[in-house]
Amino acid sequence: MVFLAFAFAYFLSTLIRAITATLSPTLTADFQLHARDLGLLAGGYFLGFAFTQLPMGTWLDRHGPKRVIVCFLSVAVAGCLLFSAATQFWVLMAARVLTGVGVSACLMAPLTAYRRWFDPALQLRANSWMLMVGSLGLVGAPLPVHWLMPLWGWRPLFWLVAAGLLGAMLLIAWTAPAWRQAGSEPPGATQDGGYAAVWRDPFFRKLAPIGFFNYGGFVAMLTLWVVPWLTQVAGYSPGEAADALFQISIAMLTAYWLWGVANPWFARRGIAADQLIAWGLPLSMLALGAIVVLGPAAGTLAWMAFLCSSTVVAVAQPAVAMALPPAVAGRALSAYNLVVFLGVFVIQWCCGLLIDLLGRAGFDAPGAFRGALGLFLGCCLLSYFYFLWAPPHNRRTRLRPA
Repeated sequence: MVFLAFAFAYFLSTLIRAITATLSPTLTADFQLHARDLGLLAGGYFLGFAFTQLPMGTWLDRHGPKRVIVCFLSVAVAGCLLFSAATQFWVLMAARVLTGVGVSACLMAPLTAYRRWFDPALQLRANSWMLMVGSLGLVGAPLPVHWLMPLWGWRPLFWLVAAGLLGAMLLIAWTAPAWRQAGSEPPGATQDGGYAAVWRDPFFRKLAPIGFFNYGGFVAMLTLWVVPWLTQVAGYSPGEAADALFQISIAMLTAYWLWGVANPWFARRGIAADQLIAWGLPLSMLALGAIVVLGPAAGTLAWMAFLCSSTVVAVAQPAVAMALPPAVAGRALSAYNLVVFLGVFVIQWCCGLLIDLLGRAGFDAPGAFRGALGLFLGCCLLSYFYFLWAPPHNRRTRLRPA
């Protein structure tokens, strides 16, 4: 029941995350948005995430997931209602940032709890299945939104989401147990919420560039740039793009479910998280390279291959938490999440800026999009080479059998 309550809140947070991609043609027409505006609007959600990560990690360790997530979700309700009432771009942007702040605890709160409640193998499974539920939120955005838009318009959709968030708050308040302080703190992780032990940890620093570029870029593509690519480069209609995003989300849901099944098996055989990343990321970058090369011929299957293969980066998040003591789990997870969502914001916005810049330089839409994604691919390759080079090498994340 606790897992389901937290999962429902996370489902809604990912639905809110993906809704901008589904509504991008409508918002572009209603507010006369450029690509840079659309990238900034989508990135505002993740900017709100980034604002809260460091204090939230301290609050999670001190007050526990239940109290923190209920308080944060009340902010998300206000953000959804403000978004539904917006008539100017700056109000849309402010509402999007506010919503990002409000849902920023929806994954970190349960992962902090699972670090205390579950053994390592089950932590990895719970993390993967939380992300599977998040994929359900992505599935819940494209087609239902596309169907309801002609009947209701886009504004009432946010009233429904706000009501769902209120329901999630009640479920968590009813089911989640009380939080008790952990015992001793490691050196540098003081009771006042210091992050020194997290920032100094070599495994955290090893995974930080992967989190920023590969993980952050994967989320940036999924939550915004897939639909504009399909409509402006591959020539899909808005309805066809919504269908494609639905199919991609179903495939990703399956990928996360398989990770949840396989991760305990990997753990019992001593296969470390960084080994999985080292093996899996080349496939992801190869798929992204194929999208850049194919251009207009890269449609649903190409994006499905890239996004599903990119799910391997999700094992980094629980691995970072398990590399540090349970007393600083909230801080470790929040610090890494800060890196990821700063990456999402930067990559979403910079892709929009670069697309506009290349368009003004005379490139057509396929050329501008391919140039932006080519630069993104180069950054992913550099972060992967740093990951292979940086110590420690395949030591910190080997797990004991469950």
